[in-house]
Amino acid sequence: MGSFGLSWRCAMRALPMLRGRKAMRKQFGVLLAALFYYTGLIGLARWLQQRSGPRLIILNYHHASGEDLRRHLLYLRRHYRVLHLDEALTELYAPAERWATKRDKRALVALTFDDGYHDNYTHAFSLARELRMPITIFLIPGYVESGDYFWWGEGRRLVQRAGVAVVTLEGRTYRLDALEEKARLSQTIDARLRHASSIVEREAFLAQVRELLAVPGNVTVEEEKDRPMSWAEIQKMQESGWVSYGAHTMHHPILAYLSDPADLHYEVSECRKVLEQRLACPVRSLAYPVGRAEHIGEEVVQAVKDAGYAWAVTTYKGSNTPASDPYLLKRMLSDSSRNWLVMAAETSGIWDLLAPLWKAVIGKGEDVA
Repeated sequence: MGSFGLSWRCAMRALPMLRGRKAMRKQFGVLLAALFYYTGLIGLARWLQQRSGPRLIILNYHHASGEDLRRHLLYLRRHYRVLHLDEALTELYAPAERWATKRDKRALVALTFDDGYHDNYTHAFSLARELRMPITIFLIPGYVESGDYFWWGEGRRLVQRAGVAVVTLEGRTYRLDALEEKARLSQTIDARLRHASSIVEREAFLAQVRELLAVPGNVTVEEEKDRPMSWAEIQKMQESGWVSYGAHTMHHPILAYLSDPADLHYEVSECRKVLEQRLACPVRSLAYPVGRAEHIGEEVVQAVKDAGYAWAVTTYKGSNTPASDPYLLKRMLSDSSRNWLVMAAETSGIWDLLAPLWKAVIGKGEDVA
């Protein structure tokens, strides 16, 4: 009972002081992860991973300014072999006999950041240099060129900073002094932007919304981290040797929603062309925007192959083996503010293995992470 009691006390100390239903689910998730860690179950799961053959875990981050990213990297550096994505994929798909002769058979990890938020430069780059850990960032050249805010955050941002109290959009009037009305308007904007059938349609709608809401032109300190990096920052990171890059399309549309096949091919091929010109190195991998199953069809995958990419990553959850489809690679969604114990449980594989445990406790379909 003594060792279990110690593990329980360690787990309880790991819990954040949170309130509310959503916060309680996260509390429960941290508690489970802490128990898995301090009782040695995560270590056992890692050992089984190592004995199962070549395996690549691709972690999928976006922002880098969360308070737990340093702990994530320290844990990963200790227990996995962390490589640039292209390097890790080259090793994963190497002949089996090469794996058999390797002395270090720890699972491979690639740290990927989607979109190129400014805090990838101010935070992720700083940690990569300090801890000497490679990271890969998927860039959107159209946003690097314009410096505009990314479209998927504009519904919330524009409504929060609106300079008017009442607005009528597409025949419906919203009162912005009511929280429910603000949330409803934000959701309406997001849905229109997400389902746009072309970049022209999306940008025209955004221009209309910005004009209607009369948003001030100044940038707040909080908003600065939501803007894209500049080419100068990208090149400085590349020169360090700790940051590599992949493609994330020219303007980040959901590719399956584009009505014109020419637009689809332009988004994936022009992105690679621009990045190779700017970075003076091959760009071999692409991340599908919002890469869930319903957003990736055969036409999308074929366009990626036609553009000359060797690999493409999705947001399908899981890890990868030499048998994985190189154009439908799985990633584990992570977050720089997520407790490192939860990240450790997820990368070990024990999180999904024991998923029925917490679903039985908190209900089917609930997320505890």
